[in-house]
Amino acid sequence: MVKKTHVSTTINGETAEFLCEPRQSLLEILRDTLELTGSKEGCNNGNCGACTVLMDGLPVNSCLVLAVEAEGATITTIEGIAEQAHLHPLQQCFLENAALQCGICTPGFIVAAKALLDRNPKPTEHDIRFELAGNLCRCTGYDKIVRAVQDAAAALEGKH
Repeated sequence: MVKKTHVSTTINGETAEFLCEPRQSLLEILRDTLELTGSKEGCNNGNCGACTVLMDGLPVNSCLVLAVEAEGATITTIEGIAEQAHLHPLQQCFLENAALQCGICTPGFIVAAKALLDRNPKPTEHDIRFELAGNLCRCTGYDKIVRAVQDAAAALEGKH
């Protein structure tokens, strides 16, 4: 029997505790233990970005992060992006720009884009494409996604 490790962390602004095996990924714990299923398992090897979450403000592929590494960290998943009962401007702009189809990649794109806009509120198209290069989409192409992030940046700028 494998010994489980107790992990205390903050997920989407709330204290969370769980037991995990040393080999379990953060994605596995988020989806299967904590029932936060917004982060998707695409490739399970860090190439697609569908499982992107913020860990201490930085985007990470949760399929590559061991759950034990979340000890003491602050994690934000797609479920933590909305602001109370309102969609985050990124989420709204993804809808308005039809920047999603099947939805597998969408949570990862939104979380990665949030990290970008938190760090750089006025990104150029090149900045957006560069920062989202680790996220793959098979359905929409990338132009609608880039436009959605540009529109969200403009919307967020108007809020300040």
